[in-house]
Amino acid sequence: MNNKVRAVLENILERFKSGDIPETIAYATFPIPKIPSAKWSFLNRFVMCLSGTSDARGFRQWHRARRSVKKGAKAIYILVPQLVKIIDANDEDAEKIILKGFTTQPVFRVEDTEGEPLEYEKEIPLPDLPLMERAREWGISVSAVPMSFKAYGVYRANTKEILLATSEETVFFHELSHAAYDRAVEKLKSGQLWNQEIAAELSAQVLCRLVGKKPHDTLGNSYRYIESYARESGLSSLSACLSVLDSVEKVLAVILEVDPGNSENDPYAWPLEHRATTIQQEVT
Repeated sequence: MNNKVRAVLENILERFKSGDIPETIAYATFPIPKIPSAKWSFLNRFVMCLSGTSDARGFRQWHRARRSVKKGAKAIYILVPQLVKIIDANDEDAEKIILKGFTTQPVFRVEDTEGEPLEYEKEIPLPDLPLMERAREWGISVSAVPMSFKAYGVYRANTKEILLATSEETVFFHELSHAAYDRAVEKLKSGQLWNQEIAAELSAQVLCRLVGKKPHDTLGNSYRYIESYARESGLSSLSACLSVLDSVEKVLAVILEVDPGNSENDPYAWPLEHRATTIQQEVT
């Protein structure tokens, strides 16, 4: 591994060891658009997000949006209340509405439709992020989407796409690291496995310091993210990071060193605007 890259990685691990961790900061996310699901109950929106989407609608709603459901697409089902109007036998002008029960209604994910672009897709510009060219080289599409309950970002290995609900570089680097893991370490397994998630987040922090553009420190977010997955392994945050260092090294190598013998691919040889302004502080 490049000595300076290793120095950045060791600096991060040293801060984990010392407990010198900043507070978690809130990420700014792309707003939820005015879509039907925005008015759904929390439970139905949660069901939608568990199905891997931030926008789901019925046949007619998609038709009004000038989109059609793809042949063979499977519906997801939400709960719809059955309301009944009751008239008072002693006063015909007095009535009340009661909940009789619930029924289910099929809806379809936006990913399972095709047709005209949606308004919110036109309104959300794709962030100008470092290393975007690496994703393109690997045939990965990167799109900005409204915030969902599921995550700030998603990498879908089967369709080779990255979806971002925030313009934060760290989030993009995390998803790009998943793609690199899939290429250089092993095929990504389904589900959020602790070793895959920690390797991606630790790699993202290194990349943030090497080529990130924003000056604020996102280390607190990463530490708490890693800490939550480390509990699944029964390890401390530091021990969990140390256990995936081999994977992190491979991830960083495939992202930063396409041709290790060519200095043009060394991030420290890139133009200054493509590197973090804090590199010198991190490695000295």
